[in-house]
Amino acid sequence: MRTDIVATWREKYTLYMARTQFTGISPRAWEHPADRAALAALKKVPGIDQVLKFFWGMTWEKQIRLRFLASSVRVTEKQFPKLHKIVDEACNTFDVADRPQLFVDQEPNLNAGAWGVKEPFITLNSSMLDTLSDDEILAVIGHELGHIMSGHVLYKNLLWFLVNSTGLLRAIPLPFLVIMGVLAALKEWDRKSELSADRAGLLTVQDTDVSYTLLMKLAGGKHVDQMDLAEFERQADDYDAAGDVLEGIYKFLNLVFQSHPFPVLRLRSLKGWVDAGDYQTILDGTYVKRDQDEESIAHDFSEAQKAYESEFKGSNDPLAKAMSDIGEGFENVRSEAEKFFSSLFKRDE
Repeated sequence: MRTDIVATWREKYTLYMARTQFTGISPRAWEHPADRAALAALKKVPGIDQVLKFFWGMTWEKQIRLRFLASSVRVTEKQFPKLHKIVDEACNTFDVADRPQLFVDQEPNLNAGAWGVKEPFITLNSSMLDTLSDDEILAVIGHELGHIMSGHVLYKNLLWFLVNSTGLLRAIPLPFLVIMGVLAALKEWDRKSELSADRAGLLTVQDTDVSYTLLMKLAGGKHVDQMDLAEFERQADDYDAAGDVLEGIYKFLNLVFQSHPFPVLRLRSLKGWVDAGDYQTILDGTYVKRDQDEESIAHDFSEAQKAYESEFKGSNDPLAKAMSDIGEGFENVRSEAEKFFSSLFKRDE
């Protein structure tokens, strides 16, 4: 056997053995604060309970699973055995006992998804296998496993059906404006949930270069040999600083209907989390565990506020700067509002 091949496999084996396993880790350890706060706010949106009940009655989880069972390839030890081992590795990393099934679906676009609530499963588009390395696929599986662990799947599946089924929208026995409010809240939370899942993907593969090149491939395809990370990051700087307030509005309109943040923005967010030291802290073994987890809506909103404020103040976008200036000008109003909502949260808790 060629020595270079032996060396490559030895390097991969060493990396596999060196990956840290996070015993009993809670998803709150890596979740973006705006994800948690948006999900908490979403649960308080008028009509969400009725929409969920209707959705659950109309879109049986078993029906969705049967669709993929009939039209896709279920990953087992005999079908896509390499992928089967990758799922095992992701589950071992996050100390997940209930291993989700994986299906490979014949689709040309680069995407993956998590489905189901009682028995969650993951789907991976076949184009991913042609474009991504094994480590990048591990990051994708970790990303989807992060969605499952955070309880994102029910709401993401609801959003998918609301967007893709006009008949379902008409059938829900609620006023149209209420449904649109639910849809808008779902979309805002959905984008924030992707930032959390990107962190889960990095914690799974434990290699920042892999996570960064994965996002570059999602933007420009598999030819990363023709791309440059520093230049890709510069795109985020140029996008952030581009134009005037009007262009800031255009950027908002481009994003508001997206299910995912744009890849350059996802990379900036993930790199910011790494550079802040939070990623390394978890690797070093300091993280919230599932048996220590205590949910606090008030704390989540407080942390989300800090994250949004930091994002606005650190941005060169003219619209963001204008919003930040307006926010500082109304500091007294904000302070009073904070006291009011804090009293509400205390009563709720």
